[in-house]
Amino acid sequence: MAQHYEQQYLDLMRRIWTEGDERSDRTGVGTRAVFGADMRFSLADNAVPLLTTKRVFWKTAAREFLWFLSGGTNIRPLLEQKVRIWTDWPLDRYRRETGEAIAQDEFEARIVADPAFAERWGDLGPVYGKQWTDWPVYEEAGEGLFRRRARGHDQVAELVHSLQTNPGSRRHIIEGWNVAELGAMALPPCHKTYQFYVADGKLSGLLYQRSCDLGLGFAFNIFSLALFTRMLAQQTGLAPGEIVWNGGDVHLYLNHADLVEEQLSRTPAGAPRLHIARTPGSIYDYAIEDFSVTDYAPQEHIRAPVAV
Repeated sequence: MAQHYEQQYLDLMRRIWTEGDERSDRTGVGTRAVFGADMRFSLADNAVPLLTTKRVFWKTAAREFLWFLSGGTNIRPLLEQKVRIWTDWPLDRYRRETGEAIAQDEFEARIVADPAFAERWGDLGPVYGKQWTDWPVYEEAGEGLFRRRARGHDQVAELVHSLQTNPGSRRHIIEGWNVAELGAMALPPCHKTYQFYVADGKLSGLLYQRSCDLGLGFAFNIFSLALFTRMLAQQTGLAPGEIVWNGGDVHLYLNHADLVEEQLSRTPAGAPRLHIARTPGSIYDYAIEDFSVTDYAPQEHIRAPVAV
């Protein structure tokens, strides 16, 4: 009997927790980590690698991914959809810079209700979607000076075009690691590099993550990779192939012991399917209502704190 697709994830989790290097980290929480890991998942027959040993809120992940594609960098549109996964970073900055011990609910309510407050405190800097759709481009302005163009390079649109016109290219890449702008980002990109590959009429996608929180972040990252690959395949008339995930520093936080032990005690089961209801005219025209998942019966959600 074939091994369930999720078993490779659980095996990696067990290896990190029992054999990983214990290390200090940026957050001060501490991790156990390994360097260099990979997993592969088929997208055949609408398969989607949602974790089944805990509930993954895939609609939240899909809303986040559509926000990336919009080029957005402010958390206000996310909070309007009840997506709270990016609040920690601007909230932490607000508390540090103002000294106000504001509750998260109150901060989020102010972001949604007050556009000026959101503009001042809700922006994350040039993260993900900004680099994907508006990578800075500079041009000569005379006398050895350069000015930034009003609109930068749209990597996503270029990717769709290259898949359509030159499928054999080895340059089907989207990059988020803009060295010059890392300091302006609330969080430098973890899922930093995407590459796509066409063979036998099928599109496969690869994601390289420099840093992966295997306990919390991975579930969203792998779903988003599958979603992105499916959307691109649909837009370019290709069939979905497989997705490949590569991790650099792959870690579990030391304060996630309950999550790890509970999840490792569970057995994966089921074969969820991702369906896309229509083919929009552009990669940018998808809406959350276009996506549905069937045959997904996960075990209970496992809560764990986010390290900021």
